Amino acid sequence: MTHRTLIKDLSALPDGPVTVAGWVETVRDQKKVQFVVLRDESGALQLVNPATREISPEAASDTEGAAAAASALALTESISGLSLGTFITVTGGLKHDERVKLGGLEVKVGTLDVAGASLPEAPIAADSSLDKRLDYRWLDLRQPKNALIFRIQTTLEHAWRTWWVDNGFVEIHTPKLMESPSESRAELFQLDYFDLGTAYLAQSPQHFKQMAQAAGFGKVFEISPVFRADPSFTSRHATEFMSVDAEISWIDSYTDVIDMQEQLLAAGLAAVKAKHGDEIRELFGIEVEVPAIPFPRIPLAEVHEILKNERGYTVPREDGDLDPEGERQISAYVKEKYGHDFVFVTDYPASIRPYYHMRDAETGLTKSYDLIYNGTEITTGAQREHRIDELLANAKDKGLDPAGIGEYLEFFKYGIPPHGGFGMGLARVLMLLLGESSIRETTLLFRGPTRLAP
Repeated sequence: MTHRTLIKDLSALPDGPVTVAGWVETVRDQKKVQFVVLRDESGALQLVNPATREISPEAASDTEGAAAAASALALTESISGLSLGTFITVTGGLKHDERVKLGGLEVKVGTLDVAGASLPEAPIAADSSLDKRLDYRWLDLRQPKNALIFRIQTTLEHAWRTWWVDNGFVEIHTPKLMESPSESRAELFQLDYFDLGTAYLAQSPQHFKQMAQAAGFGKVFEISPVFRADPSFTSRHATEFMSVDAEISWIDSYTDVIDMQEQLLAAGLAAVKAKHGDEIRELFGIEVEVPAIPFPRIPLAEVHEILKNERGYTVPREDGDLDPEGERQISAYVKEKYGHDFVFVTDYPASIRPYYHMRDAETGLTKSYDLIYNGTEITTGAQREHRIDELLANAKDKGLDPAGIGEYLEFFKYGIPPHGGFGMGLARVLMLLLGESSIRETTLLFRGPTRLAP
């Protein structure tokens, strides 16, 4: 492995020899001196080289001098020929100099090795369309702002995993090939599976999370891809995305799930603010807010009343669910009234919830919620129906054939505790945290109805 010093670590070193490596961001090839801005995954650095344009007669007359002059000329020509984006390794002399605007230090080039040359014309620029940038995503991700997204993602996931593990959760990895649909027969990708017939790509780890409750695991989590054959072209939909899921046993109400999720989110955002707050402020113009607990909680029926009476907005949907504008409006109301970026909308009608959401015996409403963050829904959560007779009744009420969910129903025949959980879109959380306009920006390689590459 190439021994190199990351650019971010150079400021702590004394003047002297160093080796750095990265890609060429800019070249200023002046007559007497050459400047190169080198960038690696940690930052940017100025390289400097006194240009040698020709070998003087005096140097040519001396064997040792001629060799040194030839080497200096070759280095100058090599730098002059560098294309932007070329990966290089440089060994030279580190010098701290407060006059250097880029970090107050520079490296005088001693040797330069081209590890991977780039074509001279880049296919994208800073003002290229999003779709064009996604065609060359690996180049787009060299931009510090875009690269930061995935370091933030790493910190967020690590903080979540740490919170879960510290609180006794078990991480599981569920299959993405399924014999029967995990949610419904809508929005399914299917494929031929040997002699067993048709298989489906998992829309959710829902069934397997619940199986873990029947297995007595108690508390589980998973961060994994899920698939939806959804022809939507909105800023928040994808055909493949990372789902953040958790399920817990021995709950008394869906509010136990809410309590767990808000603690998880607060821990994650605190970690992001601590590690990346300054960079996020600089590159995104966003101040990371660590949410106060508890988050506001408002029943759906009350939300409709607030929207109508306080915001002058009536949701046009006939099924009673919120539309995107309704989500934005209730979020704005909560921000103004409570100063909070999150709001749990609770108690949804059974008609717009899956059959496995538990229903309240008195109201008929489901013991479920959506979580809205900065104007967009990021989560659906619920207490699950663990009583098989009620589960069958709910399924039939939805017009489902019990034979089609027979394998799922097996989990409930041999004992299962009261339980509940949630599913949350990772890219949506990042999009809303960073004020981005689309999950295409916060997904490493986006997949949608018209995109299957790179």
